Amino acid sequence: MAAYETVLTDLTDRVLTVTMNRPDRMNAFSPQVMAELLDVLDSADREDEVRVIIMTGAGRAFCAGADVSSGGGTFDHSKAGAWHRDTGGQVALRLYASTKPVIAAINGAAVGVGASMTLPMDIRLASTKAKFGFVFARRGIVPESAASWFLPRAVGMQRAMEWVATGRVFGAQEALDAGLVRSLHEPDELLPAARELAREIVEHTAPISVALSRQ
Repeated sequence: MAAYETVLTDLTDRVLTVTMNRPDRMNAFSPQVMAELLDVLDSADREDEVRVIIMTGAGRAFCAGADVSSGGGTFDHSKAGAWHRDTGGQVALRLYASTKPVIAAINGAAVGVGASMTLPMDIRLASTKAKFGFVFARRGIVPESAASWFLPRAVGMQRAMEWVATGRVFGAQEALDAGLVRSLHEPDELLPAARELAREIVEHTAPISVALSRQ
């Protein structure tokens, strides 16, 4: 794997752990994060040694949403001079197309794009300290990252609309009760649990079977 500035990668026992690494900004999502995640996913698909991908965040957040350090113009693309594509959506669609199963280890806040990017991942595990929020309506925008397609399929239309319409932040237990996450773990047990699940896939399944089943 290449060296990145906003993402850490570790390939051990055929499991690729991808860590968003901007802890000082709670792993806020930026165009650079997008580009590096896309490159990681492209590389993983080409590498036979990678059987499973785990995605997590450094520090106390998984991803606290879009990087708004540029102020109110963050979501204003009228001056871009070119057709704009939803950056979170590009990552979501690339995850959707992955030939490798992706496990989310949601270690902390997952808000906005930080929540919606987990939806095309295959299995979501969360820390008991994790918080979630599809907060787009509170920012005067609509759900991105194809969340309006993925979220109702994960939790049903009624719960999806409640979360999107209120834009409220909710805790890990509510996420578990709604089926958004598969299981909750104490913070220091989250990555071990994700790795144990990945190990089961690596040791007991055929990679082509998993890839075709995923598609």
